Amino acid sequence: MTRLIVAAGGGGDVVAAAMLHAARYGDEDQAVILTYAWDRLLIDPVPGPRSAHDFIGLGTVTPSVRSVPTTARPVAPAGSTLPRLASGLPQTLALLDPSRGAEGVTAQLEELVAHLTPESVDLLDVGGDILARGDEPTLKSPLADALTLAACCRVEVPVRLLVAGPGLDGELPADSLRPLLGPVVHTFTAEDVVPVSSILEWHPSEATGMLAATARGVRGTCEIRDAGLPVPLTHASPRLHEVDPHEALSRNALARALMATTTMGEAEARSREVCGFSEIDYERDKATRTQEQPPVALDAEAVLRRLDQFESGARARGITHTTFRHLTEVLNLNGTQRGALRQLLLSRRPEQYAAPLWRIPDAA
Repeated sequence: MTRLIVAAGGGGDVVAAAMLHAARYGDEDQAVILTYAWDRLLIDPVPGPRSAHDFIGLGTVTPSVRSVPTTARPVAPAGSTLPRLASGLPQTLALLDPSRGAEGVTAQLEELVAHLTPESVDLLDVGGDILARGDEPTLKSPLADALTLAACCRVEVPVRLLVAGPGLDGELPADSLRPLLGPVVHTFTAEDVVPVSSILEWHPSEATGMLAATARGVRGTCEIRDAGLPVPLTHASPRLHEVDPHEALSRNALARALMATTTMGEAEARSREVCGFSEIDYERDKATRTQEQPPVALDAEAVLRRLDQFESGARARGITHTTFRHLTEVLNLNGTQRGALRQLLLSRRPEQYAAPLWRIPDAA
């Protein structure tokens, strides 16, 4: 049997989809994970999602759906984690290309369902911003999730919407999401993380990293993103909830506004109208600022001194953990230095590694 899992926001949702497949369906069933190539600027310096034209070496699944094998490569200067993910996951990765808006995404889904005749279709979101109205002040990146929700509600096959780790993306507080969530269908455990443990050593996803950490028993408050958002890590964090996708659509004003879009530019315009912003505009502005501010060289002793200063302030804010992505940002390093930073810190202070997070030590 084949399972189709749609990673609602791309990026870390792919890793969570692999966890879901192993935990819920086991090794007997094959799986295709349909996902965006939409990495943050630490990985991809080009704002927004990549289309099939931004890659070489993609395979063909259907006329409008391409597979992403290990040998695929993004066309410079773009970057993507998908080929490396393909090398570390047993599932087949297929590219969700939003260049033709929700209508194009719907066509890809319909073709893939007709081709695979899957036993089930799951739409997976880590964090829960897929349940947003669109006007919440804490909402930062609703467009990808809203596009997939709109498309999944257009196809004429049953789609199960699953939300993992409510609140872990730092977009909507877990307390505000709780009344919107359906039953718990699974609680991720340390055993469920094993199939993706090597990927978590390098993948920059913060939400899925926290999902894995909480499945391993980590609790506290984690500071994430460039803005330093505090995210509670609780006993509820590793839970997987089922939600009615049409109820989510009735709440999500952006998803409804995207239903008939035929281009990514049109989808952006709808986001500006409904939410007051487009997250791709934010990425464009940040990319410009990053280019204008060359990063500090990775001098080990200087980095450790800056780390001490950051940790002192984090303790005062009640922070117990952070991500390597956030550390890369606050230490004024760029995405290419993230791996070197991680190696440095694990070699000097391995006792602070709460895989895949970084633990803020108690005051001396």
